[in-house]
Amino acid sequence: MEKPVILDGNRVATHVKDGLKATIVKLKENHVQPCLATILVGDDPSSATYVKMKGNACEKLGIESKRIHLPEQTTTEQLLAVIQQLNNDENVHGILLQHPVPNQIDERKAFEAIAVEKDVDGVTSWGYGQTALGFGQYPSCTPAAIIKIMDEYGISAEGKHAVVVGRSPILGKPVSALLLNRNATVTTCHSFTANLPELVKQADIVVAAVGKPNFIKGEWLKEGAVVLDAGYNKGNIGDVEYDTCFNKASAITPVPGGVGPVTISMLLKHTVESAEKKLLETVQKERELVSQ
Repeated sequence: MEKPVILDGNRVATHVKDGLKATIVKLKENHVQPCLATILVGDDPSSATYVKMKGNACEKLGIESKRIHLPEQTTTEQLLAVIQQLNNDENVHGILLQHPVPNQIDERKAFEAIAVEKDVDGVTSWGYGQTALGFGQYPSCTPAAIIKIMDEYGISAEGKHAVVVGRSPILGKPVSALLLNRNATVTTCHSFTANLPELVKQADIVVAAVGKPNFIKGEWLKEGAVVLDAGYNKGNIGDVEYDTCFNKASAITPVPGGVGPVTISMLLKHTVESAEKKLLETVQKERELVSQ
């Protein structure tokens, strides 16, 4: 068997970001500055690193990064008030609440407070529902990244059996829906799934989204499977045992440098698209006023 294709997320992310540059210039010419607001509650070092990475990526591309850091003891009501302020701020086009939040906060309630038109990270139930039905504008960014990688490398889901290991509301479930909408036959596995290795063995496409290092073993794969590793664990380790899976796969994402960079690029893409939509709505309203 030939060596597998290494699905280079850095290359895909660069392509996505390069494709946004002309739109950003056009928006600025029309006095619109794309802006992503990120909310970090508490002092979790990993979350702080992720927020910093996202902010830096924004600034490199010419997107404004509005960073809001709230104390560890923030209440749900206080967080909701901040989200509402951002919803009402016409200069903010995307809102990202960094997960996880401290235990005293009702995270789902906070996610649901984000206006759907600014839900560029695809965390609201409304946004998820639209994604599942096939017309969502901003699917969760990691699922969107997985689909983008497949598209960039010409990997079709149609007629394929995809096994998704993990069912989180912002990764496993939405990526299952996106693959189903691409005409794959999808099996979504989780902690109660019996005979997991046997199910993975049937997969043409494996999405690892379980949050456990080196969980998916090469011996579980059938020859030539496509492996998309959405896991990121301590020590730069993914959810698949890379070396053993590499020997069985036809294509595989590395960790780091696979799904992660594309996830951030999709967040930027959704933010720019939200700004563009806002500009189009403003222009349309002005035309309607002139015609009256």
